[in-house]
Amino acid sequence: MTGTGRTTTRDIARAAVRAELAQVAFELFRRDGFDKVTLDDLASAAGVSRSTFLRYFGTKEDAVLGAFEGQDQRVADALRGRPADEDDWTALRHALDTVIARYREDPDGALATTRLVRETPALCARHLEKQHGWGPALAQALADRAGSAEPPTLGQSVRAGAALHCLNVAIDHWTASDGRLDLVTLLDEAFAALSGR
Repeated sequence: MTGTGRTTTRDIARAAVRAELAQVAFELFRRDGFDKVTLDDLASAAGVSRSTFLRYFGTKEDAVLGAFEGQDQRVADALRGRPADEDDWTALRHALDTVIARYREDPDGALATTRLVRETPALCARHLEKQHGWGPALAQALADRAGSAEPPTLGQSVRAGAALHCLNVAIDHWTASDGRLDLVTLLDEAFAALSGR
């Protein structure tokens, strides 16, 4: 077996343990409330030591927000992969389908996670802080699409930030509807509202 195979196997095992710990944490947060659950409670419920839990998640918030890890890079990669003749706004809208895919694949799980994040001030603040970092990544992807060796323009940065705001507003409306409204339609409407259509 090559070094690459061992790394891949280790990564798969690590991801499986991480997912299991996250699921245990999520269920405990839903049952007892995020603020009432301690790191020791999480470790005990998962049947691991506190140090083992902290090896996978540095904070309680990370145990929930890990579900969103890597989305910024997936959206940026999708954005770079959009057709060259597509305008920035349309490309941004379609690139965000990578985020929406999770909501479509597991609407009940996505709704429960979104509610927990939105209704817990510490989680909401941390999530918004992390998502704030998406803007520069998306603006850079727009600059890359344009073939520019320069940093993103003000316009590219504004469009990236506006696209993320549209995503958040659409998700808020979807969550308020208990997942009954179609998230794709909501996101389309949010983008159309800013494009003047």
